[in-house]
Amino acid sequence: MHASRSGCGARRGRRAVLATAALALSLSVVLDGVATAGTADHKQAGAAGPVVTRAALAPELVADRGATVAFDEQEAENAVTDGTVIGPDRTPYTLPSEASGRSAVRLTAGQHVEFVLPRDANALTVRYSIPDAPEGGGITAPLDVSVDGRHRKTMTLTSQYSWLYNQYPFTNDPNADLLHREWWLAECACVPAATTPAPAFDKPFRPTHFYDEQRLHLGRTYQAGDRVRLAVPANSPAAWTVIDLLDTELVAPPHVERGGVNVLAFGADPTGRRDAAPAIERAIAFAERVGRNVYMPPGTFQVNRHIVVDDVAIVGAGNWHTTLKGRQVTLPEPAPDGSRHTGVGLYGRSAAEGGSRNVHLRGFAVEGDVRERIDTDQVNAIGGAMSDSTVDGLYLHHTKVGLWFDGPMSNVKVTNNIITDQIADALNFHTGVTDSLVHNNFVRNTGDDGLAMWSAKTSDARNTFSRNTVQSPTLANGIAIYGGEDNTVSGNLVADPVREGSGLHAGSRFGAEPFTGTLRFTDNTTVRAGTLDLNWRIGLGAIWFYALDKSIDADIRVTGDHYLDSTHNAIMLVSEYGVKDKVDVPAVHFKDIRVDGTGNSVLSARVKGSATFENVDARNVGAVGVNNCGSFNFPATGSEFALTDLGGNDGGWLAPWLLPNTITCDDRPTVVAPPAPSPW
Repeated sequence: MHASRSGCGARRGRRAVLATAALALSLSVVLDGVATAGTADHKQAGAAGPVVTRAALAPELVADRGATVAFDEQEAENAVTDGTVIGPDRTPYTLPSEASGRSAVRLTAGQHVEFVLPRDANALTVRYSIPDAPEGGGITAPLDVSVDGRHRKTMTLTSQYSWLYNQYPFTNDPNADLLHREWWLAECACVPAATTPAPAFDKPFRPTHFYDEQRLHLGRTYQAGDRVRLAVPANSPAAWTVIDLLDTELVAPPHVERGGVNVLAFGADPTGRRDAAPAIERAIAFAERVGRNVYMPPGTFQVNRHIVVDDVAIVGAGNWHTTLKGRQVTLPEPAPDGSRHTGVGLYGRSAAEGGSRNVHLRGFAVEGDVRERIDTDQVNAIGGAMSDSTVDGLYLHHTKVGLWFDGPMSNVKVTNNIITDQIADALNFHTGVTDSLVHNNFVRNTGDDGLAMWSAKTSDARNTFSRNTVQSPTLANGIAIYGGEDNTVSGNLVADPVREGSGLHAGSRFGAEPFTGTLRFTDNTTVRAGTLDLNWRIGLGAIWFYALDKSIDADIRVTGDHYLDSTHNAIMLVSEYGVKDKVDVPAVHFKDIRVDGTGNSVLSARVKGSATFENVDARNVGAVGVNNCGSFNFPATGSEFALTDLGGNDGGWLAPWLLPNTITCDDRPTVVAPPAPSPW
């Protein structure tokens, strides 16, 4: 696909994005912002001090997992407020389901939520939602920010980059008819024929992608213990404002690149009023000739197209200080790659042209203008092919995909970036990306997989995704591996996937090359994963393996993972019913695993194959430890999926009578909500 399929547009074609009648629920309730699992007066909550969390958990529960970041996260539901707590609720298409921790605070005019600074800070990020315009396209509304009742600033919130509707690939029009009349709609349990009207459905249909975030530099440093109040003015045009969380941090002064080629010397406008792209390109050309770095000082630089980079380092003053900001531009005619639009982005040369090498991008923000998902568009922040390159310390916001790399390419290191509010993926290694590293990145609110390797045409090989945090993907998985050879996923933290995916995933899907060599999942933590798949209407696993196009036949080892508060299952291995006798998952090895809370089972097996288990400890399991359906032929000899107990499996979940292949198939077991995770 090239980045035209970024976010996996063609990947979704195999399975229509569906929902059940129960989940199409009360869309008017969602729009009114009162989809709650109960309300409460929280005027006194949090009065004793700040409650700092990571992925809405106590930090000690996720120690040494996920990204190390400069900010402190505080959930609004733990703060002082005269508003209404919404949630917890994991039902897709509701505001709580997409909130961090599945809860948030709803404010109306005159109401507030107040946080206590845990450390000195001079900057903050607010994650929020406000209503869409009746006809789509978003509104704006003010939010007052004050510290200890003084120093008030006003943020202008917007819903222009949120609120999508309908069937994949979605629309901004809340009043649109079905995008795909021929797709199965679980809401009515029927397949509409082309010659008959589509089934009745509520409008707006399947609202999603509710949240956005905004950053604010306060201009001075406030002390630990100071109180930050977010208040909705009495004259706000928004019927409600939902505050999900507040991140606060102490931003360093602007970096100065000594000896760098300053883009201002080539005419770049730091006010953002004039197009800076030509001046930046002149600075890049000069820097390439003289062998120096390009320096972008503090300011906002308007860029409305791709800047091609090769054999150059571009350094900003820091991602709070230097911003490349663009508007989406409609092309007079589609580009050769199928794009109908362009926008701000830094791109390596295409692999077909030999790609780029020795590109180093550091210390700036990219603010895009992508408001809808068009899978043929190349409107990503970072793209193309960049071998022997680094991307470090960027803030990527409001683009389609943060980083979409079309290989073959090798040896790229993506580190220490913040990637939020993307229409599709945060990062995708697409086609033959090898020997590369994605480490210590923070991802929140993607519209598709957070981090993905997609071995389309050529295998991704010998890559590592390590110590990243992925929160609240509204569609698909936190981290997904589609085929490839000798890849590793280690030390990551994944929280709150919403629908059509889960926390960690390996799938032989979307035409990917087969899994070969090794695949390692090591020391990862998921929380509130194991979602309900709306197509199958069954619960997934916090980690799930899906054999569809072919068998998953590699040396697969899952070691040291923690699966916390899984909505349905901790582990799932599955195939599509139509290929159940053609594909399998021959062997997966689980060792040193902790499972703390499942709505259903520790293991759900819905494919032929086998797995071994050693030191897999489980507690608070909602149903039978193993839900073994095999490949649904139910032979007298037992399930087609076999389990081997290698010892040390505590918690009674792997009882002797389940071995090696007792059929215990409950297609849709009742969910028993587990207690909150606690120290082991």
